[in-house]
Amino acid sequence: MFDIGSGELLLILVIALLLFGPQKLPELGKSLGRAIREFKRATQELQDTIEREVEDIKRTATVEPPPKRPNGALPAPSYRPPAETASPPAASPVEPEQADAFAPSGSQPPVQTPPSISPASGEPERLDEPPETVEPR
Repeated sequence: MFDIGSGELLLILVIALLLFGPQKLPELGKSLGRAIREFKRATQELQDTIEREVEDIKRTATVEPPPKRPNGALPAPSYRPPAETASPPAASPVEPEQADAFAPSGSQPPVQTPPSISPASGEPERLDEPPETVEPR
């Protein structure tokens, strides 16, 4: 435990005998033995408490298996690779006669309004400042 040889242990006992005397040495041995027993008991209690807590956590944190599918089998994949020469159909221009065929009869074409023009700088115009005049070149 402490990696002490027999010669070293004998030397320590002789020094303890000289320091404490033959009357006090048995009392020191008893008190040292009690302290070691108390330390071992406290260590064992702590270890038991930790093991109980770990077991409680393991019991409460059990992983539930995922729910099974009702029919028991997975559906077959429905992936089909694209054809090598497949391309989207080209859009044909709409003739005015064709466009009129889809419009309800007696209706007028919708009024087209020009798109709103935003300032060139990207900032909105302020209403409290007069507009800047641009001189022609």
